[in-house]
Amino acid sequence: MDVPILRQGEFLIATIQAALSDNDLFALRSKLFEYVVRSRALGIIIDVTALDILDSFGTRTLSEIALMCRLRGAETVIVGVQPEVAFTMVQLGLTLEGVTTALDLEEGLAHLGRRSKLLKR
Repeated sequence: MDVPILRQGEFLIATIQAALSDNDLFALRSKLFEYVVRSRALGIIIDVTALDILDSFGTRTLSEIALMCRLRGAETVIVGVQPEVAFTMVQLGLTLEGVTTALDLEEGLAHLGRRSKLLKR
């Protein structure tokens, strides 16, 4: 399944609309990183609102995306983690260590906007 990636100013927004296979996650990682390099984006939002489960492979892949993009100067914010998903992740010991999370797209954009203003000073 192809994940749409939109550009909003200096940020990219990827909205995961359904569960992704491992191959889909690999493709998302490659595509997002390519977009970051090409567009010189300062931030990425990955919206996982539609997901009702996030397994260890998905969690690790999101962490890898964030690390790869951080090395290119773009911060990644994961938004929309459902309460049940958060609970299950904690129960299983899965973390998004070092990755910023926000309640929703609006909060994610506000966070990246504040960071962008700080970088421009």
